[in-house]
Amino acid sequence: MFNWNIKIVFLFYAILDVIFTGMGMGVPIFCIIFGFVVGWYIARRLIQTHKDKQVVLKKIFRYSLTTVLVTFLLMCIIWGRVVPMIFDPSADFENFGHPFLLYDPKISFIGWLVLMIFISPFLQLLTTIFSSYITLMFTNKEEKP
Repeated sequence: MFNWNIKIVFLFYAILDVIFTGMGMGVPIFCIIFGFVVGWYIARRLIQTHKDKQVVLKKIFRYSLTTVLVTFLLMCIIWGRVVPMIFDPSADFENFGHPFLLYDPKISFIGWLVLMIFISPFLQLLTTIFSSYITLMFTNKEEKP
């Protein structure tokens, strides 16, 4: 499993990311949770192939960014098409279906778009890096004795 071609693994990840985005109906909550599994896999894969810690840390960051770009592109495809509604004076923000996080429907809509397009992929990046760090920490403890 850890010796598979990286392109096949990335394709498998992209398919799962699309499925998890669909399961959340456009809200990437399952993608954020999936970041824990992805971080574990990235760290375990790199530990087996590289001995230099600096190389492992750089590749973890690069692979994490690559996986988050998939989610970011999905969010841009799903939610980017409604961005022009912000500039439409006749847009009905109250009946769009997003939660009213703030008092004004238009400001709440803008906040929802920022949350979906930018903050959610960033949270996935954080979960992936955090899981990789925890995996590295516990595998280093196992190797010492």
